[in-house]
Amino acid sequence: MFAVIKAGGKQYRVAAEDVIRIDRVEAEPGKVIEFGEVLLLGGDTPQIGAPTISGAMVAGEVLQHTRGDKVIAFKKRRRKNSRRKRGFRHEFSVIRITEILTNGAKPAKEPPARPKREPKVKAEGEAPEAKPAKAKKPAAKAPARKKPAAKAKK
Repeated sequence: MFAVIKAGGKQYRVAAEDVIRIDRVEAEPGKVIEFGEVLLLGGDTPQIGAPTISGAMVAGEVLQHTRGDKVIAFKKRRRKNSRRKRGFRHEFSVIRITEILTNGAKPAKEPPARPKREPKVKAEGEAPEAKPAKAKKPAAKAPARKKPAAKAKK
């Protein structure tokens, strides 16, 4: 199942466990936020909102707040000795979609616990993989010194 939501004046197609980057929202990392403007629900029986679907909601967990690349606005008026340089970095929030809810259901207050990746366990008697040793490069030779030039006799 997927949904099309509206957040910050933009539309996003999302499904459960998707990670999206939207305009910054005022929520702490680790908190659950709700997107109430669901424009479309897709799946076996798609529903199209007019303009939104009543009772539908999408919940997501705030992972982090970040900033985009710097955009430079440089203006120059030739022959006038006039230059202006301004930089701007847009602020974003990274959101993981946790669930898509219908029929007025409410999202969980806490995000679901994510299982941490456990190291692969080797079978008994099996040696752990050793990283191959890197071959050392021979030391670079120092450049040869030039002999001082003999002074010429007058």
